[in-house]
Amino acid sequence: MQRQTVESSTLVSVGYDLATSTLELEFRNGSIYQYRNVPNRVYDNLMSADSLGRYFNTSIRDQYVQQRLR
Repeated sequence: MQRQTVESSTLVSVGYDLATSTLELEFRNGSIYQYRNVPNRVYDNLMSADSLGRYFNTSIRDQYVQQRLR
């Protein structure tokens, strides 16, 4: 999945696959996670959030099925 670099103290890059509703996040610690069944609006809200880390913690973390890739 293609990810784009973001300005964040928590995240390095973010990708989203609209066809599968899969969100992929690369964290500063080097880990990469995919989150399944994430609505497009959640991705849009993440990308426009003042703090990507805060939005992740309140609206994504522990809300969706996740899989660690690295």
